[in-house]
Amino acid sequence: MRIIIGLGNPGEKYNNTRHNVGFMALDLFAEKKNLAWSFDKKFNINFIKNNNTFFIKPLTFMNNSGQAIALFMNYYKLLPKKLNLIKEKNANLSQILTVIHDDLDIELGKFKISANSRSAGHKGVQSIIDHLKTKNFKRIRIGIKNNKPEQMPTDLPRQNTMEAGKYVLQKFSKEEMEIINNLISEIINTKIL
Repeated sequence: MRIIIGLGNPGEKYNNTRHNVGFMALDLFAEKKNLAWSFDKKFNINFIKNNNTFFIKPLTFMNNSGQAIALFMNYYKLLPKKLNLIKEKNANLSQILTVIHDDLDIELGKFKISANSRSAGHKGVQSIIDHLKTKNFKRIRIGIKNNKPEQMPTDLPRQNTMEAGKYVLQKFSKEEMEIINNLISEIINTKIL
């Protein structure tokens, strides 16, 4: 069993914003595979079950993503019982759980895969770490850093979180959307998802 989470914010006003590349990745994947989303009110998520994989978009807003994920995983007993997840800190979930999200430290059009790493200030990832009591899961970090001076915050996230917060909620330009869609297609075609 695998669980793939795309992070983002629900609602039309957040469509095609930099912070929503996790949602965008799963939406493009679903479109290419001709899969339909279902809504689960109990967990406040949109999800697809395809073979042994759940694809999930938490609808709790980015900063509370971990709440929906922990409820879902515990309810459906998607974790080995021996992990006793909520009681055991630092459980290894890297073979089960993958989180896709934006990363301001990675150049637009690039991505990195990491596991067992800190959130680096990403509040959605930190929420998951806090609720699951482990950082040991896989992450696909999609770059949203644009080197055009007029578009990037003057200080990067750790120096000026207000500037970074505004930047990640801006919509991608047409050119940036093309780069992001090509990157997501590459990730899908290489079967990383």
